[in-house]
Amino acid sequence: MTHLERQMERQNPLRSSPMRVLLTAVAAAVVIALAGCTGGGSPKPTTSGGTTQTPGGAGGQTGGAQPAGGIPDIVERVQPSVVTIFTKGGLGSGVVYSKDGLILTNEHVVGDSTTVEVAFADGQRSTGQVLATDAVSDLALVRTERDGLPAVTFAPALPRIGELAVVIGSPLGFENTATAGIISGLHRSIPGSSSSSLALVDLIQTDAAISPGNSGGAVVNARGQLVGISEAYIPPEAGAVSLGFAIPSATAKEVAGELLKNGVAKHAFMGLAPATITPEIAQQLGMPQAGGVVALNVTNGGPADKAGIQPGDVLVSVDGEDLETAEDLLAVLRKHDPGDVVTVEIRRGSDTSQVKVTLSDRPTG
Repeated sequence: MTHLERQMERQNPLRSSPMRVLLTAVAAAVVIALAGCTGGGSPKPTTSGGTTQTPGGAGGQTGGAQPAGGIPDIVERVQPSVVTIFTKGGLGSGVVYSKDGLILTNEHVVGDSTTVEVAFADGQRSTGQVLATDAVSDLALVRTERDGLPAVTFAPALPRIGELAVVIGSPLGFENTATAGIISGLHRSIPGSSSSSLALVDLIQTDAAISPGNSGGAVVNARGQLVGISEAYIPPEAGAVSLGFAIPSATAKEVAGELLKNGVAKHAFMGLAPATITPEIAQQLGMPQAGGVVALNVTNGGPADKAGIQPGDVLVSVDGEDLETAEDLLAVLRKHDPGDVVTVEIRRGSDTSQVKVTLSDRPTG
């Protein structure tokens, strides 16, 4: 546990060990918390059942047709497809991936657990076996003994900014809780996260409240279709107001399909350790200004090494997409498959050149 994590644990009694905290550099230091398991000491509700919070105006303009009953009908329709996952370290959320008992959640929710307990919206509980996990995308599949479950419907495309977003999960142990807002942004990457997590890139941003325990739960649109899996949020103590992030449903569906078929998911790998060029790094490298991505080291025999990229080279762009941060590079790689060939513009000293890199599958372990 880092000094920052120890400090956050002292400052935030609701944080439990499965929640990871990252230090980012967006003007000032910003703390990003994965909305993972919450500890067992959650407040006791004064009434039973789920709670629904609807921020003012959230039920208004959307990018798609909204059912006549609005948000209450959306929640009623989707809640049976959202579950609570209990582990020894706390609890998180999940969604029903298939009617035969498969549950999709976050890897950081299940952690090292091989078995979990899954609570369904109808009050029943079932033991779940952790079938497969993928730390790169932060997704996991859990097999339960139940059948005939209402599976979520995946949205066919990314939402539009401004569309209605409804988050359903179990924040702080309050099962079947719904919050609502809008889609605030697309293709978001959390600056400074690349050294701690490969999952915090190419995310959906929403102002619908996401809290500890929401991780793995649903973010749905006005049609009740899954647009994202709740992943992380910036807590208020960092000066944020309603900044939450979710894994796009297309990513979740693709990874879940690979985990189900092969037990593992494949991810494009360039074979280097990227770092954002901070003012300090720029000074060390004798650069006039910060910004960009430097290869801290290069894997021997890896794709970058075979293409001639060396430690200290600055990656300017990939296939014409400019790189300003290490997270930009990870987001670009997320769009590719192993075996794809990309054109990388590099700068070495005062010389600039282009190289072709054939991406490989990310090694396990």
